Amino acid sequence: MARETLRIGGACGFWGEAADAALPQLMGADLDAVVFDYLAEITMSILARARQKDPAKGYATDFVTDLAPHLPEIARQRLRIVSNAGGANVVACAEALRAEIARAGLPLTVATVTGDDLTPRAADFAQAREMFSGAPFPPEGEVASVNAYLGAFPIAEALRHADIVVTGRCADSAVTLGLCLHRFGWGAEDLDRLAQGSLAGHILECGPQATGGNFTDWERAGDIADIGYPIAEIAADGAFEVTKPENTAGLVTPETVGEQMLYEIGDPRAYLLPDVTADFSEVTLEQAGENRVRVAGARGRPPTDTLKTSATWADGFRAGTVLFLYGQDASRKARSYADAVLTRARRRLAAANAPDFTETLVEVMGDESHWGAHAQVSGAREVALKIAVKHPDARACAAMLKDSIGLGLATPPGLAIFAASRPRPSPVVRLFSFLVSKAEVEVAVETPPGERIVVPFATPAVGTEPAAARPAPSATPDASAAPHAPDRTPPPDVPAPKADGPLATVPLIRLAVARSGDKGDKANIGVLPRDPAFAPWIRRALTPEAVADRFAHFLAGPEPRVERFDLPGTGALNFLLHDVLGGGGVASLRNDPQGKGYAQILLDHPVAIPERLLERAR
Repeated sequence: MARETLRIGGACGFWGEAADAALPQLMGADLDAVVFDYLAEITMSILARARQKDPAKGYATDFVTDLAPHLPEIARQRLRIVSNAGGANVVACAEALRAEIARAGLPLTVATVTGDDLTPRAADFAQAREMFSGAPFPPEGEVASVNAYLGAFPIAEALRHADIVVTGRCADSAVTLGLCLHRFGWGAEDLDRLAQGSLAGHILECGPQATGGNFTDWERAGDIADIGYPIAEIAADGAFEVTKPENTAGLVTPETVGEQMLYEIGDPRAYLLPDVTADFSEVTLEQAGENRVRVAGARGRPPTDTLKTSATWADGFRAGTVLFLYGQDASRKARSYADAVLTRARRRLAAANAPDFTETLVEVMGDESHWGAHAQVSGAREVALKIAVKHPDARACAAMLKDSIGLGLATPPGLAIFAASRPRPSPVVRLFSFLVSKAEVEVAVETPPGERIVVPFATPAVGTEPAAARPAPSATPDASAAPHAPDRTPPPDVPAPKADGPLATVPLIRLAVARSGDKGDKANIGVLPRDPAFAPWIRRALTPEAVADRFAHFLAGPEPRVERFDLPGTGALNFLLHDVLGGGGVASLRNDPQGKGYAQILLDHPVAIPERLLERAR
């Protein structure tokens, strides 16, 4: 007899994570299913190139090799497995997994979900415009991949026919939501439940980031070598609790779960997914026991009739190297050396009648370069020097790399190099995001017997909007794209705080936890108060203008743009910083092209708060 809740473990958050460490503990956690999320936009381009070189490749091979030793136990426990490990070659991934199952002599079955790969149709999108910048579609011959983000209903259909489901590109949370649809029979009209299931998937999709990984108070998580991976216990009404396996390190609290909820969501009122427009602004997080947090309050509105689609394309080459200098005036020595390297490399280009580098970047890590005007330390005695360049020709990038070592005997004193050989130039892969009508995408499930079932996109019936629904958002493909004007004044339900005594100024980290991440060339920074009483004071200090000032050294354009969004359910804030990552991903030369450390910069921001509240502070 099936239990009332669905217990799902999150075993993997990106291609390269050690799922082999997660699986042993999850195998003993009395689960119904395990989900694996491997894909990012740039991962798709890497997998697409791998498939071009070898038709049998193009998927996350780690999924098959990590899962293989556990297949007997998966069969014994009758666990369901759902993963987007298929990447750019879903069929090959499924075939490799079936071969392992056959080798083990097990009765497990595998189904696939296909239809996301639109690469063969790249020419059809020649008139598309990039949804953020308005740029034209990249040259057809340079396109490496084109993939639409699919939803959860095809996964639910596949689970009717198989134990293990392999997909290509889908919304990260869809692997969890698909299991909920299959277990509870939710339909397209169950919008609030779809939003809650999607939030559960969002919490699981980054593995231990929900259980103390990448956490502001990281020392509280214990020995991260033994960190527990997250488990969501989901009820038929969509409410769920987050926990982790017993006898593992890590931590599950409203703060660890809240940081993950805020991670890379853009506008929390309009987190746009293929199956639902989710509103996380009124979500509540409640400690329900040791290492157990109850999550409720997500609301749903109908989805748009379009799918976010991401193309990746080749745009020349980049190269970079990291060197170390120490001693007196280390920062000044580093910059002097970088200037000399670039001067000599440019002379080589001029002698060969080659154009200049299209972009160069020098970062001196350890001085003020990552803290801008708000740096508190200068005159560092130990720094890491990064020199990076872009050029249409890989040979030009190689010239800089040659000179970064070749000037080693002419350097200011204190240079140290730890490398067996010079790094090599690598392709610049750019992301191009645009919208495709759902009517133009055919999604199919291939069952173990080889039957192909076309799964239409589910749409809610007229009149199924939740009673308390708000106006529908603009038709944009994900939370970061919702075109809301920057929040300059408090909304009516967030009054400005009034002091009833003297104020003290403390760094934000004493009052809040925070996490940051990317959306293309945008950065998200989510800030969660440690105490509800701190929320209005944090909001007063963290205006969009104040955040823009703190990140002025990274923000591009004559009018830097920062948006602020409120989550009244937790008192949290989410900031969306536009054009702040130097292009983002591998198109960027930045040391942190995904903004993963931006929260650490913001946590230094000063906040004035009544002295009487400081006794609650960290």
